[in-house]
Order: sequence, then structure tokens, then C-alpha cells
Amino acid sequence: MPTTRLKRPAIWRPLALTIALLGFQGYLGFSAIGGQFGIKNRTEILIDIDQLKAQSAALQAEIDDYRHRATLMDPRRLDPDIVTERARFLLNMANVDDIIVMVDRTTGKPISSKFQELALDEITSIIQAESTL
Repeated sequence: MPTTRLKRPAIWRPLALTIALLGFQGYLGFSAIGGQFGIKNRTEILIDIDQLKAQSAALQAEIDDYRHRATLMDPRRLDPDIVTERARFLLNMANVDDIIVMVDRTTGKPISSKFQELALDEITSIIQAESTL
């Protein structure tokens, strides 16, 4: 009678598969915690989202301002006051009835000290005129 010899299954194949699956699971775990879109970077992503929302709101306000200016320049809706004011500004010209106040751009205050004296004289004359009523 012939003897049957049983072959023992190789242990290295299931062991290699187990090691490969454990390595892949470790990679996925690391990515979920410390990866680019992981839990640790969530706060940075939320901060970036808030900054981009603020930037988007600022840009939207600027777009709305430009749209408003464009509607003001519509030939069907032109306001003569705005047109003359803009033309005078661009041409550096003034009307005879205009009061010109030179302002220092850095400080926002009038350049001439005579203006302050004139303004005070004007204010006091207005106050005195109202008090006599």
C-alpha cells in the first residue's frame, strides 16, 4: 500500500499578506491623523477657510463698489452733480463758488494754518448769529 505524504502548507504566504495589510492599515492611520487632510491639520484648514471667506467678502465688496460706479455712469441715469464733480477732479479745476481745502494726505489735516483761523471765525459768526435769534 502506497503511503500518502501530506504537504505542509507554506507559512510565509499568509504571513506576508498579513504584514502587507498591517502596513497598509498603518499608512491609512497615519494619513488620517497626521496627513495633509488629517485631524492635526484640521485647525489649519479651518483657519485657511476663514481667511479665504474674509478675502472673498472683501473682493465681493470691491466688485459691488465697481458695479455701483458703473451704474452711476450709465447714460440713462447720469447725475449731473457727480459728472461735474468727477470732471473737476480729473481736470484739477474748481468752480468760482467752490471752497478749496488743501489737505495733507499723510495726516489728513489742512495744510494751511489760515484755514483753521477762517474756520474758527466762521463757526463763531454762525454761533453768534444763532444766539441772536
